[in-house]
Amino acid sequence: MHLVELEDLAWFPAILRDGGTTYLELALRLSGHGAMRAPRVAQALTDTGERHVVDLCSGGGGPAAIVAAELHKQGMPVTVRLSDLYPNLPALQRQAAESGGALSVEPRPVDATAVPADVKGFRTIFNAFHHFPPELARRVLQNAVDARQPIGVFEVVSREPLMLLGMLTAPIGVMLTLPLWRPFRWAWIFWTWIIPVMPAFVLWDGLVSWLRIYSEDELRELVSGIDAPNWIWEIGKTKLGDAPAYATWLVGRPVAAAGVAT
Repeated sequence: MHLVELEDLAWFPAILRDGGTTYLELALRLSGHGAMRAPRVAQALTDTGERHVVDLCSGGGGPAAIVAAELHKQGMPVTVRLSDLYPNLPALQRQAAESGGALSVEPRPVDATAVPADVKGFRTIFNAFHHFPPELARRVLQNAVDARQPIGVFEVVSREPLMLLGMLTAPIGVMLTLPLWRPFRWAWIFWTWIIPVMPAFVLWDGLVSWLRIYSEDELRELVSGIDAPNWIWEIGKTKLGDAPAYATWLVGRPVAAAGVAT
C-alpha cells in the first residue's frame, strides 16, 4: 500500500527530514540490525568483483557507513560514495570524516532512477527502496541494468507484526534518544520535546514504510517486468538475530560479473 511518506515531499522541511534519518541511523546502530546486512552485501560484492559502492538514497549515511565498517572488520575493505536526492550534507560529511577514507560524499542531488553516467560502482539502497512505487522501482532497477552496474536493495523492515510494534513505539524512542543524535541540531529540541512534531513525523513515515515494504514475491514480480538480458536477479530474506523478524534483499548483476560467458 503506497501512501505518502512526508520525507519524500520536496517541500518537507529539511530540519525534520534530517532528524528522521539521524534517528534511524542511531536505531540501526543500537539494534545491531545494520551490521546484520553485511554478510549478504559481502557475498554480492564477491559475486560481482566490485569493491567500490555507490550508495543511493543515503539519508544520513548511517546504513552504508555501518555496513562498510562491518565489511572492513571482516577483511573486505570497500570504498563508498554516499548520495541522495536531498543530500543531508552535514551528516554525510560527518560520516565521511569519521570513516578513515572509506566514505566520500557526492554533493550533487542524485536521482536513483537516473544516476549520472560518471557515478559508477556497485549500487546499494539501504532501507529506502520502499519509497519507490512499482513503476519508479522498476525504473531504478532498469537504470542499473542499462548502465550495466550491479545493484543491491537491502531493507531492514518487513511486513511482520513485530516490525509494526516497533514502528508504533518509535515516538518514545525519538523522545528518549534525542540527546544522542549526531551531528546535533538545537532546533530538534523544539520540534521534539516542546512541540512533538518529530515523533509524529517518525511515527507516520514508519507506519507508511511498513505498509510499502516489498515482499519477496512482490520483488520477483517487479524484476519480471524489466528488460534485462544477460542479467541475474537474486531475492531473499535475512533473519535479524534471535527475533522473529526478517530483512528482505534483492541483488541484480550482469551475467559477466558472475564469471559466466555472455
